[in-house]
Amino acid sequence: MAQGNTVTRERIAAMEPRIRPYVRHTPVLRVDMADFGRPPLAIDLKLECLQHSGSFKARGAFTNLLERQVPAAGVVAASGGNHGAAVAYAAMRLGHKATIFVPEVSPQAKLDRIRGYGADLVVGGARYAEALAASERFAEETGALQIHAFNQEETLVGQGTLGLEIEADLPQIDTLLVAVGGGGLIGGIAAWYAGRIRIVAVEPEGAPTLHRAFEAGHPVDAPAEGIAADSLAPKRVGEMMFPIAEAFVERSILVSDDDIIAAQKALWNRVRIISEPGGAAAFAAVLSGRYAPAPGERVAVLVCGANANPANF
Repeated sequence: MAQGNTVTRERIAAMEPRIRPYVRHTPVLRVDMADFGRPPLAIDLKLECLQHSGSFKARGAFTNLLERQVPAAGVVAASGGNHGAAVAYAAMRLGHKATIFVPEVSPQAKLDRIRGYGADLVVGGARYAEALAASERFAEETGALQIHAFNQEETLVGQGTLGLEIEADLPQIDTLLVAVGGGGLIGGIAAWYAGRIRIVAVEPEGAPTLHRAFEAGHPVDAPAEGIAADSLAPKRVGEMMFPIAEAFVERSILVSDDDIIAAQKALWNRVRIISEPGGAAAFAAVLSGRYAPAPGERVAVLVCGANANPANF
């Protein structure tokens, strides 16, 4: 489906005031990389980790529930955890029933959030793809509305509202680093900016979904391994986001599990920001030096999820 027909700046701008009563305008924190043992460099952290349900996913969840007709059977979603928590939260706020399918790798912190929002939780299958298949069977049997984590135009539009918010907060930036799993987040943000700034994807080495798609020229299956497997490791990026990424994402950078763990620890130790591994991946690119800004380049990094227990790191 062509980006120009579905996920546009105009549609994102029209959606933003509709979800505004339900989502937080999350803060920005300017930090100096010298505080993290790197050469001095001021960067801006957009702390979407402080969003309702613990991640940016609330934006896409509310967009789906407000834009689409929800049947009496409610909504169903498959998730590594964050999308499920967001759908459960949005359903709770808007008075709908929610059933969430998650794989066995989902962390306890995410399962607790989903249950805490009153959703029916089904845990099964080794990876996201198996949870997705189970959720699709459930939707067919019950008539529940399926809300896809990333390959859904309403999801992309909702995540695009974060791009609008970042531009309002940081109109001067040259570059934005964004973590990628299925690509709903970077797809929505890239559709909003439409080439007006440099957007760089960051992915774990164990789950290079967009990296492999760029190499092949279309979405292809990639490994789904590593520390961020619960949040950044579907089989492939979404078909809907890929044309947007081809047009507006400059490149994909791969970071190691060690890079991600170091970034997660550094955010906690230096600025007391709790981030899950997937949420820290974009910062890992700067901290590790795998992304080296040019002199004078104004860089922002999206910290996109916080559903982790700091005692674990």
